[in-house]
This record gives sequence, C-alpha cells and structure tokens, in this order.
Amino acid sequence: MSETQDHVDRSDQIAAQLPYLRRYARALTGSQTSGDQYALATLEAILQDAGALDPDVSVRVGLFKAFHAIWSSSGAPVAEETSGRLIRAQNHLASLPVNTREALLLSTLEDFGYADIAHIMNVTEDDIRGFIDRAQADMQDSIAGRVLIIEDEPIIAEDIRSIVMDLGHEVTGIGRTRAEAVALGRDKRPDLILADIQLADNSSGIDAVNDLLAELGDSPVIFITAFPERLLTGERPEPAFLISKPYKESQVQSAVSQAMFFASTEKLRI
Repeated sequence: MSETQDHVDRSDQIAAQLPYLRRYARALTGSQTSGDQYALATLEAILQDAGALDPDVSVRVGLFKAFHAIWSSSGAPVAEETSGRLIRAQNHLASLPVNTREALLLSTLEDFGYADIAHIMNVTEDDIRGFIDRAQADMQDSIAGRVLIIEDEPIIAEDIRSIVMDLGHEVTGIGRTRAEAVALGRDKRPDLILADIQLADNSSGIDAVNDLLAELGDSPVIFITAFPERLLTGERPEPAFLISKPYKESQVQSAVSQAMFFASTEKLRI
C-alpha cells in the first residue's frame, strides 16, 4: 500500500470515530460547545504532528489517547458557559477527583476495556479500577429525581424503568408516541428524559423531546436508539448522552447517574 493510500485510509478511520469522540467530549464536559472545542483541538494536533496519533494501537484508541493528552495538559477545565445550569455543573465537576469521570465514561459510554482505558489515560489498569469504583460511588450520591421514559417497545421500556427505579429515581410515565410523551411531561415535569427516536405511530422521539424542552425549559436528555447516526451529525444541537441499542445495563446506569449529577446542580423535585 502506498504512503498516500495509507494516509487516506487513516483519515477515513479517524473520520469514522470522530462522532464518538465528540459524544465522549460532550458527556465529559456537559456541553456540546466545550466538548467540540476539545475534539477540534485533538484533530488540529494530529494534523500538525502525525506522531500525536499512536501508531502502535488502533485508530480509535489512538484518537482518544490524543484527546486525553490535550485534556490532561490543559488541566481538564470546562469552557466558560453563560447558562446558569452549566455554570453550576462546572462547579460540581470541579469537586470530583481527577480521572474518575473520564474512566467511567470510557468504560460505560464508549465501551473500552480496562487495558485500552489505561493506555488512553497513561495509567495502570489498577488505577482504572479505582477510578471507576470512585466515580460510581460519586454518581450514586446524586439527588434522586423524576424520569420520563419515551419508548414504544414494551419490553425495552420496562427494562429501562427497572434500571432507573433501581437507581432510586421515580419514573413519571412511559410515552409510546410523541403525543403521549408530551402529555406525560406536562402532567408531571421530569428532571430527566430518556427517549428513543422512532416511536410507535412513526412519530419522532426527537420532536417529543423538543416539544417538552420548549414548554418546560432545559432538562437533561438521554437518547437510547438503534439509529445514533441520526443525532451524531454535527449539524444541530446534539445530546450529551447518546446510547446505542442494543445497550448494556451499565451504560444506562452510568448515563442516568451522570445526567442526574448535572441536574442535581439545581434543586430537583423529589
């Protein structure tokens, strides 16, 4: 293979992983704006120095490792925001032990194994186990709140309900269509929304969420969908938490706990 072709293939591989790096960066910072700034800085570093992408590991691991080199060297700050909720979230983030949320997100949201996470973060696997244990404990300390589930598959809806309730949260209802979801949200305002994209009557979970946010104000949203590419476009505001179906229970637990962690920077209704 020629050097030119190898460069093209590497670029294509990076492009394929970029939406997931952006997803991780948004979840890590709690903001699409600041998350995208770090993802862009990572790409710029790779363009300026090909050695920034570790050639001894997969492109996916190398890309996240390059991101963490920038994240760590900058002191892992969160970019300034004007939203009151995000300012409070930044203050909440500052109180967490270093590396805990990073390790938890890499494990649960991005599904990296401990060995890869250790390589990405340049620590030992034992360190990673400790970080994840601590992060899970910190997330579980978040205030319990109300959760609205928007999902048309009965078995999946009940599974998600069980996961959410086991974490100590109240499920306010399960909406199978856009209209049902909006009615449930109006009846009892949720602190967190868990939503599928494609609903029973071919209505859109995205539209249902947008309707609710327009009426009720800013609330954390987690999309759990078999069609993540519909949201990882970079062409519109994207959710901080996006889980692909089929999901793992640990992914839902982590996303719910972290979304509630951000929401708990405000007073929740319990």
